[in-house]
Amino acid sequence: MAISIYPEHLTDSRKYRGRFAPSPTGALHIGSLLAAAGSYLDARFHQGEWLVRMEDLDPPREQPGAADDILRTLEAFGFEWDGKVIYQSDRLDAYQDALNELIRMGAVYGCGCTRKEIADSSIRGIDGPVYPGTCRNGLAQGRVARAWRIRVEEGEITLYDRLQGIYRQDMARDVGDFVLRRADGFFAYQLAVVVDDAWQGVTDIVRGSDLLDSTPRQMYLQKQFLAPLPRYLHLPVLVNENGEKLSKQTLAQPIFKQGQSERVEQLLIVFTCLGMAPPISLLKEDLKAVWMWAIQHYHPSHIPAKRMCSVQE
Repeated sequence: MAISIYPEHLTDSRKYRGRFAPSPTGALHIGSLLAAAGSYLDARFHQGEWLVRMEDLDPPREQPGAADDILRTLEAFGFEWDGKVIYQSDRLDAYQDALNELIRMGAVYGCGCTRKEIADSSIRGIDGPVYPGTCRNGLAQGRVARAWRIRVEEGEITLYDRLQGIYRQDMARDVGDFVLRRADGFFAYQLAVVVDDAWQGVTDIVRGSDLLDSTPRQMYLQKQFLAPLPRYLHLPVLVNENGEKLSKQTLAQPIFKQGQSERVEQLLIVFTCLGMAPPISLLKEDLKAVWMWAIQHYHPSHIPAKRMCSVQE
């Protein structure tokens, strides 16, 4: 299945609707602040809407109180979202309905393989082991389905990213049949994000370039559901001095929200990664004035077309 998003998609007439969708696995850090600011400014630049969605689909990894803390942090930094916050944990029936539809279509199958079995019989792809298709034609005798996978058809998927340019992926070779519901019963991110983006009418997805490799999987599912293809812009991700993405895994520190001057200073760092040159005088301004300056000076064409931004925390 050849799927493409080319430049003509970028000029369609849909009213812009963007979103920021954090996972409550811990406090926001400056890397996630960059993603939030980039998506927020792009929505305001296009005079569109900006939604917040809490992707609380993975209870074993979530931290108690993290969702509320994320929302308080966004408010403390001056973000203003449109509409109510949506929680994915409230939408499990919608994901099950979507999976049932794919089962009816014959697009998915039950998989009885363990992680170890997959690791022992697969090659390495762009995002872990490429599933070798062991259960594609049915479960072996005595096996029961542990997870549900979608059948990936052969063919190149091509994305014209608004910042990164042309990105191509042979998903059958590089990813393989990927999971939509895990062995532990939880729905996979790839299914939930596609269902929710279509349900909320999201037209533009602005997020970190670390998610660029997973975008073809979402495009593939969007085609399965006949959902409109969003436009994509993948921002540079903040990295530390070792070139590692700032994340909870690399022990990125939570952003400071106690003092306004500290909040402004952190915003100026992420504005720099978005291709702006904030003057030092902004450090003396309040958050409202800082955001007014950023909205006036932001332009997507000014963002550096690279996958990483190296700025000290």
